Amino acid sequence: MTTPSLDTLRSSQSSGLADARKQDELDPCSSIRELFDLPPDLVYLDGNSLGAMPRMVPEKILEAVTDGWRTGLIRSWNDRNWHVLPLTLGERLAPLMGANAGEVLVVDSTSINLFKTLSAALEMRPGRTEIVSERHNFPSDLHIIQGAIRHYFPQHKLVEGKESDGSIVELINPSTAVVTLTHVSYRTGMIRDMNRITQAAQQAGALVIWDLAHTLGTVPVDLNAANVDFAVGCTYKYLNAGPGGPAYLFVADRHIAHAENPLTGWQAHTDPFSFDTRFKPASSIDKFRCGTPAVLSYIALESSLDIFEQLDMHAIREKSKRLTTLFVDLVESFCSAYPLQLVSPRDSDQRGSQVSFSHPEGWPIMQALIAHRVIGDFRAPDLLRFGFAPLYTRYEDVWLAASMLFHILQTECWKDPIYAAPKLVT
Repeated sequence: MTTPSLDTLRSSQSSGLADARKQDELDPCSSIRELFDLPPDLVYLDGNSLGAMPRMVPEKILEAVTDGWRTGLIRSWNDRNWHVLPLTLGERLAPLMGANAGEVLVVDSTSINLFKTLSAALEMRPGRTEIVSERHNFPSDLHIIQGAIRHYFPQHKLVEGKESDGSIVELINPSTAVVTLTHVSYRTGMIRDMNRITQAAQQAGALVIWDLAHTLGTVPVDLNAANVDFAVGCTYKYLNAGPGGPAYLFVADRHIAHAENPLTGWQAHTDPFSFDTRFKPASSIDKFRCGTPAVLSYIALESSLDIFEQLDMHAIREKSKRLTTLFVDLVESFCSAYPLQLVSPRDSDQRGSQVSFSHPEGWPIMQALIAHRVIGDFRAPDLLRFGFAPLYTRYEDVWLAASMLFHILQTECWKDPIYAAPKLVT
């Protein structure tokens, strides 16, 4: 038995495929896809790892390189306002997270920003010794916490709860200094109750840091309405800023004067070009800068924000829920004879724009899918992850992906040893 090609599936007379195409015709968000440069010969369901490229990115980067760098040279830091990109892009990003201008900075990586905000928050809560997180949090977040304790805060300890919100709330006590969690789980796509946890932490006198890496761009969030203290996240997933795109951090306005950045690089100085050898922190969110920004990655983010500023995020969220629900329904219908188990919340209101299934042979199955032009990803030990970026994912893509998964399981082509070979990036 041979696994059909993606082109063969596209020519299917299935009523399910026809229904999916009808939904695409009626989709009010369908025209947004044309703003992205997607290869036509594949189904891309990995926007939760790396977003697709906006069509304008090559032109804008080429212009920045040829006119800005080659011609403008050093003058472009002033003439093109390169120096203030961390702040100006932060101001453009702020509405997506319910923040105000001056509360968001686009800078560094998520891990570095977590270290900065965690250190600041711990110093703001002297005498408290516990950091509450989740045992299945994104590993880098836990690594940053562990490293901060080992090297800088040896009197503190990490307390890890289970995945449920109730488990986290139960751990919060008068010794809790900081609660730091990922809003949308990288493993399951589960959405945490930001309001409940933030309120519980603050009632106990603790501060809260939210990681929004899998939130922004698909799940509407309002940090100020939730009274959040700090937040961090990346731009290369659903925000489509490209590989290694700059991260961001949020500091509530009420904390900016008192929170201290532990990485006191020259860009965090109140007057960097005075070249004062004694550090004097900026009084604004700029105090959380560190070194010189990587301008070309900021240019890519500009192209993506040009798109987001045209969108109704609530419409995007509704499409996200419909896409993920359709995928769950199709996979469970097509693949009921196989040991796939849904690990994402079944309720679409409780999950982000990701669906995860577990399977004992998840790795070779995902590699077989990718070889057959359906791109998702794998997370150890057994998770097949599928990300549904509403800006460019079609209902047709959902049907094709579920159908291809069925055929790969049916033909057992994943048992070919070529698909068992390990790769550096999964």
